[in-house]
Amino acid sequence: MRHGKYRFLAGAILPGLLLYAVFVLSPYAQAFYLSLTDWTGVSGQVTFVGLENYQRLLDDRSFLAALRNNGLMLLVVPLATIALGLLLAALVNFGGRRGSTMLAGIRGAEFYKIAYFFPQLLSLPIVAMLWQFVYHPNEGLLNGFLRAVGLDALARAWLGEPGLALWAVMAVLVWSSVGFYMVLFSAAMESIPRDVLEAAVLDGAGRLATLRRVIVPLLWDNVQVAFVYLGVLALDGFAIVQIMTVGPGGPDNATEVIGLGLYRSAFTYGKFGYAAAMGVALFFLTLAFAAIALRASRRERVELS
Repeated sequence: MRHGKYRFLAGAILPGLLLYAVFVLSPYAQAFYLSLTDWTGVSGQVTFVGLENYQRLLDDRSFLAALRNNGLMLLVVPLATIALGLLLAALVNFGGRRGSTMLAGIRGAEFYKIAYFFPQLLSLPIVAMLWQFVYHPNEGLLNGFLRAVGLDALARAWLGEPGLALWAVMAVLVWSSVGFYMVLFSAAMESIPRDVLEAAVLDGAGRLATLRRVIVPLLWDNVQVAFVYLGVLALDGFAIVQIMTVGPGGPDNATEVIGLGLYRSAFTYGKFGYAAAMGVALFFLTLAFAAIALRASRRERVELS
């Protein structure tokens, strides 16, 4: 500091900014540039084509199907995961017998937290392989269970029917994510002062009313962040779809997602410029979603003195 405050700050900040520019901003800039070219990924010749790749996206049936599927996932996965996470966290923390003036946690709460969190210890490829076996039409656990209890008529080719395949994939995404957010919400609930919950119980609020009108408002910042992260997950979905589905991306583009189309265009068809255009479109979709979600879910902060 003896050489000047600003020289010290520059020396501390500039190396980090330089690394960020080289390893983060530079790849983004290259992707933006490549999206305006016809680069094949192997040729040394690159022709500038302007917005032609983006115009092709609007006429690409696979891309439009992927956009529709990602949009449905964006609606279902975050809402279902957050709702289940809040419900499970509330049951673990306040699902026991009522005390005289407060809600008590259930017995064995720590065991349930570990059990629900377990899918987070598995990588997405492992999760996809496990559920691919669960959904197997002949040897799968799901159809085997249905047949064992006499519900043969409900057995399906879960990943082979266009109307069911995407819902089966979304169920796996919810299953693999809900444990983490249950633990996150549970930790936040434990920080709520007990006298607040006691006051709600004394006022005659039931468990559901306490959760909706007291607990959720106090956890709103956590819910907001969870919604953004889960939305980003829903806009991706590449690993699950690539491993689990027929094609992958089938049947009949029923499980096609933007990330899968990007991968296929680049590494199967050698259209790196077109794939870069998909990546840029996905980047702006994700950025727009995060901005809109944070803006729309913003509300007055509830604080406890």
